[in-house]
Amino acid sequence: MLSAQERAQIAQVWDLIAGHEAQFGAELLLRLFTVYPSTKVYFPHLSSCQDATQLLSHGQRMLAAVGAAVQHMDHLRAALSPLADLHALVLRVDPANFPLLIQCFHVVLASHLQDEFTVEMQAAWDKFLTGVAVVLTEKYR
Repeated sequence: MLSAQERAQIAQVWDLIAGHEAQFGAELLLRLFTVYPSTKVYFPHLSSCQDATQLLSHGQRMLAAVGAAVQHMDHLRAALSPLADLHALVLRVDPANFPLLIQCFHVVLASHLQDEFTVEMQAAWDKFLTGVAVVLTEKYR
């Protein structure tokens, strides 16, 4: 799936994110809700976005899952199986929302990392996150 260079680029970007998961995740959620308001339906506890603590907490959990995926790139299915079950069987998130989340994540990465987030890194992250989305949606079938 990913070349050695792409893996290195994903790890390099993750090293820049590490320690800032809550901030990046909260910003990702705010961007998602602003650009795609229909996605708020899956986050009723965050619908007002007034409670920064809840937003940071959920953002932290989201980015922790991305971090787990980065750590287990070779075993995404096994690493993300519980999360896939949750999204498909319990939350019933429309799989069409994952590309929207990916797009917003790219914007957050680019806005924070600026020149450090090269075109090649963006392409590697897009490929990686698309793979994560595929794994998360496999349980829908």
